[in-house]
Amino acid sequence: MLTALIIAAIDAGLKGIGACLGAAIAAIGAGIGIGKIGGAAMEAIARQPEATGDIRSNMIVIAALIEGVALFAVIVCVLAFFL
Repeated sequence: MLTALIIAAIDAGLKGIGACLGAAIAAIGAGIGIGKIGGAAMEAIARQPEATGDIRSNMIVIAALIEGVALFAVIVCVLAFFL
């Protein structure tokens, strides 16, 4: 009986650690990706100032897509934690 309780406690702890690590990795990955996109966009704008509007709008769309993927990853991690 005690062994079953200990195993259940260990499983719950590992599930929480896994969910937190997954959410953290998703957030870090999104931050790095958006940082690279921003840097590349600024470099492109410096090279071709007349294309600023197109570059900026494309950068915002791609950053939003990356944030969407990161949000889905965090939601999956939260669901894994509670289910």
